[in-house]
Amino acid sequence: MPDIRVEMQSALSALVAAPAAEFDKIARRVIADDSVWDIAHPINRLAGRDAIVEGFLAPLRAALSYVRRRDEIFIGGQNIRHEKGDWLAAVTHYVGTFDAPLAGLNPSGKLAFLRSGEFYRLDGTQIVEAKIIIDLPDLARQAGRIPFPPMLGTEMLFPGPATHDGVCPTHGNGAESLDVVQAMLGDLHVYDPDTGNSVGQTGHDGRWHDDMLWYGPAGIGSNYRWEGFVSDHRAAFLAAFPDRKGGNHYCRIGDGNYAAVSGWPSMTMTHVGDYLGVPATGKALTLRVMDFYRCDFSQGAGKIMENWVCLDYGDLFDQMGIDLIARANALG
Repeated sequence: MPDIRVEMQSALSALVAAPAAEFDKIARRVIADDSVWDIAHPINRLAGRDAIVEGFLAPLRAALSYVRRRDEIFIGGQNIRHEKGDWLAAVTHYVGTFDAPLAGLNPSGKLAFLRSGEFYRLDGTQIVEAKIIIDLPDLARQAGRIPFPPMLGTEMLFPGPATHDGVCPTHGNGAESLDVVQAMLGDLHVYDPDTGNSVGQTGHDGRWHDDMLWYGPAGIGSNYRWEGFVSDHRAAFLAAFPDRKGGNHYCRIGDGNYAAVSGWPSMTMTHVGDYLGVPATGKALTLRVMDFYRCDFSQGAGKIMENWVCLDYGDLFDQMGIDLIARANALG
């Protein structure tokens, strides 16, 4: 769907960057009147174009002065899950000077890159449904008020793909890329409780390349190779949530050498161990998840080279009884 991808990428950029006098016209062209957008906590569900503008787009444009959209991945395809239809998926940053509060988070007055994972369902060239995870805890980190203990991995700006071809890709087979990802996800559900290992992940027959890069949200950070992923994320997560079950996805698409999947929520689990400074609560929790993958087929069998991960930790920690935005604001 290359024509729709290009047109919609331009339209989404205009939604945040257009002059105020042009904004309403663009919003009416791009967003269906009865569109429903689910945004990361504490914004959550916004139903109808007016609510979407007032609850998300207008505050975003006000909070980040001279805001611009900077896409790292922008793909589209037919959703193979039950909702079907044409979908877009993106990893982007909203770039501007953080001059006014956003979702209650106090501004820094400095340059900010607000990372965002996004899925859009289309009816023609209008958005009828969206799921968006803006990483507000990372925005707090950039303001010098990180609401977590020291990162497990390396905290950094999400890089674009190493191949620099993630925006409206023109090469590769999306179905094959999605097949690689789905095979990996199927194996990942089962793991050895003593080692945390799952079959089919690494090695000659594994789905991940030996030099895989995993880019995670604030609270986790990013890491390199499978051993880095385990030490910087997987081990701590499984210790805290050993019964976690994932893969409850409303959308799975492939495009070129890329694939994207998301669940709202994707994961259910019980909080039985300490996690990122929060003692076990014993509560049943859910987690909103977005994963974006780049696959490589240069050696024949497809391997996952890079994985960008957006998690709604504001919502997860709210279920634990922690207000991350209030915690960040209290830091200065």
